[in-house]
Amino acid sequence: MTPNNPELLTPASRRGFLKTGALLSGAALSLPLGISGAFARGSDTLRIGLVGCGGRGTGAANDCMTADPGIKLVAMGDVFRDRLDASRKHLSSINASQVDVADDKCFVGFDAYQKVIACDVDLVLFATPPAFRSLHLEAAIEAGKHVFAEKPVAVDPVTARRVMKAAIRAKEQNLSIVSGTQRRHESSYLETMKRIEDGAIGDVVSAQCYWNQGGLWCHERKSHYSDVEWQIRNWLYFAWLSGDHIVEQHIHNIDVVNWAMGGPPEKAIGLGGRQVRTDPKYGHIFDHFAIEYQYESGARAHSYCRQQDGAKGEVSERLVGTKGTSNPNGAIYGAQAWKFSRKKRNNPYVQEHIDLIAGIREGNPLNEGQRVAESTLTAIMGRIAAYTGKQVTWEHMTQSKLSLVPDLTQFGDLPVPAIPMPGKTPLE
Repeated sequence: MTPNNPELLTPASRRGFLKTGALLSGAALSLPLGISGAFARGSDTLRIGLVGCGGRGTGAANDCMTADPGIKLVAMGDVFRDRLDASRKHLSSINASQVDVADDKCFVGFDAYQKVIACDVDLVLFATPPAFRSLHLEAAIEAGKHVFAEKPVAVDPVTARRVMKAAIRAKEQNLSIVSGTQRRHESSYLETMKRIEDGAIGDVVSAQCYWNQGGLWCHERKSHYSDVEWQIRNWLYFAWLSGDHIVEQHIHNIDVVNWAMGGPPEKAIGLGGRQVRTDPKYGHIFDHFAIEYQYESGARAHSYCRQQDGAKGEVSERLVGTKGTSNPNGAIYGAQAWKFSRKKRNNPYVQEHIDLIAGIREGNPLNEGQRVAESTLTAIMGRIAAYTGKQVTWEHMTQSKLSLVPDLTQFGDLPVPAIPMPGKTPLE
């Protein structure tokens, strides 16, 4: 278990939080694509490694190379050979001039991340299932590497606190940690949040956020799969791997609410269940959640997420203030009504890499580790509230010994955990 550290566990200061975050990201937005100036090592080329070669990892590597022509992919790692080979082939076909991954720089297995980190790389992209994020991120920072870490960065309180500790270590070493919470780099959100911070809707007193959609992919089990291989290939459906969909997916919307509130909530209560996806191929996670979060100011946020085919979809956030309301993705309603121009929209998936690279090249690295860990832990707190049927506090999250991730070095047996039952599933 990671030792408790008061610096890690105190929610971010409410005052100035919005303004500082918006100004930092907003300044980076003004930088042109392909930032000029030599990298600190004396070369315009930034060498990157990719760990986790599925669809999101492949997409992140492509976004990073799109962000700057000086990026060169030189090492790749995954626990599965087929995923690595498919990703390498695809990236080579669309970014031939920026992909230079030799056979001996392709690594397979549970230790592939260590081998990629040990290569001559400046920046490592992590996009494995979230269970492994804290371990990988921690190792990269200790090795002196800059990091892009897909969201979420943890699946339980113990791994979330490890990321918080790594974020402090990164700051000490002047290293970057940029996460895949791309709304923090999206022009419409940045401009709206700046107006909210300047008082456009008054004090934020409540919020609602939603990620309601149909079902996602499912990887059917094959006869030759061990328990571990099948669970990792089908990782969405196991809380130890994904954190459940409230953590893996709904973190985006929860992060926006935390952004508006100036930090994480004090407590959560809620419900959820497994109503539609009941087949064992869907592991043991829920298919819907409804959580109420209460913040330090007394403001309450209601969070809803669902993955059920045929039901109405909704992916958005809404903020309610004393002087108006806002869709933080580009609109203010009330006395200071305003709407973001569609012509000014950027590609946030690429922009987050532009901002990351700008910080590295200019010696002023971005470090989003603490805040993405807080938003991840907020989502985990909601999951635990729904799983147990109990009110869960932020203080409990800062001390909880709950650790879901097994110590894996090879494929083998691993029973599927029981389906959570509110009122019976314990907090720990």
